[in-house]
Amino acid sequence: PLLSGMTLLTWQKIAPMSLLYQISPSLNMKILTTLAILSTLLGGWGGLNQTHLRKILAYSSIAHMGWMTIIITINPTMTLLNLIIYIMTTLTLFLMLSLTSITKIKSITNLWNKATPMTIIIFLTLLSLGGLPPLTGFLPKWLILQELVANNNAIMATFMALSALLNLFFYMRIIYATTLTMFPTSNNSKLQWFQTQTKPTTLIPTLTVTSSLLLPLSPLFIILHY
Repeated sequence: PLLSGMTLLTWQKIAPMSLLYQISPSLNMKILTTLAILSTLLGGWGGLNQTHLRKILAYSSIAHMGWMTIIITINPTMTLLNLIIYIMTTLTLFLMLSLTSITKIKSITNLWNKATPMTIIIFLTLLSLGGLPPLTGFLPKWLILQELVANNNAIMATFMALSALLNLFFYMRIIYATTLTMFPTSNNSKLQWFQTQTKPTTLIPTLTVTSSLLLPLSPLFIILHY
């Protein structure tokens, strides 16, 4: 179920990341760098040919763990910032998918004709999760790359930036398949009777704003960091 997947991708990450944060001074930088590279590559390549949104988000979670891991010995605060923004964005996406009962790309294609504002919000959240500026998801990637360059790891920063393009590609593929192409469907599937929504939606507006529009607050994060 979508809510179980949301728990696995958000709540279950808090405990291991807390342990890594506490023992970060004693961790081996080379081992963590290797694990981070493998995570970003696996998360990027694994999600390219997926059509189920839960699998895509699972591979995206693996890639985000690579970003959190590579910076934890240099600046653990960046790891916490990345984790918080990732959890907010993933919560937003899963709540909207649960609200609309969407599990496949084809379902989003049909949603475009039924609930256009919800579809646009899903697209913005996906792009933010991929780290596209000027959305919130770009903020932790930008700060992590800046920290890597400041610590004489320009090659690693370049590699991480290129690996982020893999995630952004399969997010853009979802948007392309939804907006610019139409799967073969009957006209009856596009027309449904209006039904009153019974699922709670109180958290979605707040999470949408925080997961998409926090980039202007980046100077505040930089000041708090230094």
